[in-house]
Amino acid sequence: MKLAIAQINCVLGDLAGNVAKILQYAEQARQQDVQLLLTPELSLCGYPPEDLLLRDGFYHACAQALNELAGKISDIAVVVGHPHEQDGKRYNAASLLRDGVIAATYLKYELPNYSVFDEERYFDHGTEPCLFEIEGVRFALNICADIWEPATARRARGAGAEVLLVLNASPYAIGKQASRHQVIRERIAETGMAVIYANLAGGQDELIFDGGSFAMDRNGVLTAQGVHFEEALLMLEIQDDWRPVGAMAAAIGDEASVYRALCLGVRDYITKNRFPGVVLGLSGGIDSALTLTIAVDALGAEKVHAVMMPSPYTAQISLDDAREMAKILGVRYEELPIEAMFESYLATLATTFAGRAADTTEENLQARIRGTLLMALSNKLGSLVLTTGNKSEMTVGYATLYGDMAGGFAVLKDVSKTLVYRLARYRNTLHQVIPERIITRPPSAELRADQTDQDSLPPYDVLDAIMACYVEQNLAIPEIIARGYAEADVRRVVHLIRISEYKRRQSAVGIRITERSYGKDWRYPITVRYQDSF
Repeated sequence: MKLAIAQINCVLGDLAGNVAKILQYAEQARQQDVQLLLTPELSLCGYPPEDLLLRDGFYHACAQALNELAGKISDIAVVVGHPHEQDGKRYNAASLLRDGVIAATYLKYELPNYSVFDEERYFDHGTEPCLFEIEGVRFALNICADIWEPATARRARGAGAEVLLVLNASPYAIGKQASRHQVIRERIAETGMAVIYANLAGGQDELIFDGGSFAMDRNGVLTAQGVHFEEALLMLEIQDDWRPVGAMAAAIGDEASVYRALCLGVRDYITKNRFPGVVLGLSGGIDSALTLTIAVDALGAEKVHAVMMPSPYTAQISLDDAREMAKILGVRYEELPIEAMFESYLATLATTFAGRAADTTEENLQARIRGTLLMALSNKLGSLVLTTGNKSEMTVGYATLYGDMAGGFAVLKDVSKTLVYRLARYRNTLHQVIPERIITRPPSAELRADQTDQDSLPPYDVLDAIMACYVEQNLAIPEIIARGYAEADVRRVVHLIRISEYKRRQSAVGIRITERSYGKDWRYPITVRYQDSF
């Protein structure tokens, strides 16, 4: 028999639009003699609905949309993910739509309550497997987290299933696809079932869903692999021994996958929220250069506005490199000098500041003037401000509230400084758009004379390694020191992490590309006396 995976990009809450898309893919599959179409987790409403799931009206609207969709399905069976209310309880569900009706419904058993997930807040646990037969093949359903634990797959096998269909809204993180493959192989080894894995594609606020749907046979051999970061219809055929076979998309490396995730995140955040375009401050440095390049690749040059705001400390090479980048990428570019405004601020504050030496106050004033100008352009033109700071800076508070942190979307929020450089070099392998001097010169905020980042921070390779250990791997201070990092550097970085929480809490939402970003999966208190010592 033939089946297919509709790896679609759903818009959260756009029930009519999502129904239309599912019908479009169902018709496309039906015309190719497909008998069963599998869609991702909560494909009817989009994922994650978060506190929409606390509203009665949302369930009623989803139920109405599901019934309307079922009534339009003919000559093909379609599995659709949706919220479901039954007997006073609420579930993350998947239903088989067949011959114009809802033929069967599966209720998700495993409800993840870690990382970015909090499904225990919204849903009750299902208890029963859901089996159905098409063309002599017995299928069972699982939903996302179900497959990460043994119980639900074993229950499906015990009920007689031969092929397990898994609906997923599995967020992207570096290396996540390898983890998915490993988990599926573990379930196959335990149950002997072939597995077909459908994953969502698209961006939803900070989360990226990378697609990459796939199939494995009863021996754990990868027999089909879908593309990443885009919508697709993955065609499969069930052959002898319930072996699902289909096309095999090429694997992609870490830099390529992160870059595509960032582009997808920008594109979907801007388009789904109906912003006409973006504006960002272009400094001549590596972070704004990479952000600009991602914005152009995601949206097109016509929707990107770059603004250079030189101060008395801006180097001529920064101006030259910013102009060159803008010319290469073909974006709207302008220069708004801030020296006169900066002097005006200093004059206004001169009496209050009398007798006090210049310090970071004057540096932050420059950043806040730039933030004010960018927000004014956003207000007037309607474009969203993209912030350009990276994860390393956010980790240690090397950012100015209401200054370079001002904006609506943080493209590099989960990207370390060392990864910024790797991404810039990767992008230049496609064709060079970032001038080599931007990549090779020492990074600087250019807020005082002869300033470099390393004046006040450890080298970025050290900082990023300690950050990864403490933030992303949750290691203790002695464990990090045992890996060969100087105790003074480790304690300094951890101290900066803890005292910078109030800044991160006020930062713009940004794209998640690691298993621990400064977003939904980082929930540290601001006011706290505990200090790490173990």
